[in-house]
Amino acid sequence: MRAVVTVLGSDKIGIIAKVTAVLAEYNVNILDISQTIMQNIFTMIMLVDISKSNIPFSQLVDVLDETGKELGVDIKTQHEDIFNSMQEI
Repeated sequence: MRAVVTVLGSDKIGIIAKVTAVLAEYNVNILDISQTIMQNIFTMIMLVDISKSNIPFSQLVDVLDETGKELGVDIKTQHEDIFNSMQEI
């Protein structure tokens, strides 16, 4: 099972390090990642494999949301199929 994680907010040191550390802690594998900074706005999107995660998906969503609050960025996590369906609308 795969999910899409998006991160958006003001650029600062450590965003990638913190988010990827959280994913590693819960045994989530990053399959693809794209990151850029547009006029001091940090943007990142990741496709991740959650099939071997050691916590339920809903808990992972909550942990990443809390991580975003700590970093001052917005982190959204969705199942890949829901993300793809939303793009078709």
